[in-house]
Amino acid sequence: MKNFAILGVGGYIAPRHLQAIKDTGNKIVCAHDPFDSVGILDRYSQDIAYFKDFEKFESFIESNQIDYFSICTPNYLHFDHIRCALRNNCHAICEKPLVLTLKEIEYLQNLEQKTGKKVFNILQLRTHPSLIKLKEKIDTTPLKEKYQIDLTYITSRGPWYFETWKEDQRKSGGLATNIGIHFFDMLTWIFGGVEQNEVYEKTDKTNSGYLELEKAQVNWKLSIDKNQLPKKAQEKNMTTFRSIRINGEEIEFSDGFTDLHTEVYKQILSHGAFGLELAKKSIIIAEEIRNTTPSRPNFFNKRDNLNELF
Repeated sequence: MKNFAILGVGGYIAPRHLQAIKDTGNKIVCAHDPFDSVGILDRYSQDIAYFKDFEKFESFIESNQIDYFSICTPNYLHFDHIRCALRNNCHAICEKPLVLTLKEIEYLQNLEQKTGKKVFNILQLRTHPSLIKLKEKIDTTPLKEKYQIDLTYITSRGPWYFETWKEDQRKSGGLATNIGIHFFDMLTWIFGGVEQNEVYEKTDKTNSGYLELEKAQVNWKLSIDKNQLPKKAQEKNMTTFRSIRINGEEIEFSDGFTDLHTEVYKQILSHGAFGLELAKKSIIIAEEIRNTTPSRPNFFNKRDNLNELF
């Protein structure tokens, strides 16, 4: 049994971490969140020490045996909270995006070497059964020509989104980081490294672009605008639309997400899966998108159906 501290316990994603810690037979010792809507802790134990103040939380960490930090805080706090874990002789398990820049990853790699502690990322799409099968197929099929991929992810958000840290690119990393990082990780995991990265649209609600990977050419679109939802999704009152087409064939992976955090925790705790190095490719893609001025698509000779797709 390992002892866990959880940061950001009042947030949206924290319940998945709480359940994963329980499901893997480990103990939640303490929790931190500056907002005190944390009654969920009683579902797991009524002996969990809770701190609104970070300094008090850190003092508790220094005087108690903690093995892991589970970090569920806003994106811009991940780097500091991971550093805190390592400097307090703890491993860190951190939600996406791990950090916002390549420079921060390189700093943490050096800190891992100095402290002997490790940083792990929640890359749950790598544990999805349908995507594992897809990767196995791609890995074992001789590549005759690059796969043609169309990725669309629309997850509508209300006005609240634009009044929070998520709207601030300095804090969230921007739309491509905040909602796209898992998909960029999944694509590079299955289809290889990036050869070209172009950005065609970048607004506060929608990003789109083109990725040339070792084995694929990818048109991608990410949006939080409900007006971007396809007509069939709007007719069903759906708020989210997710589509990945490979050579025109839809890849279905809408189901099977329930226990993915638990599976990630199992693999981290059993053999140190999902380490810091694996996060690097997707972080670089998102950082480049953030720092790139959008340009007009210039690959119509390769793909002539961009307007039909998007």
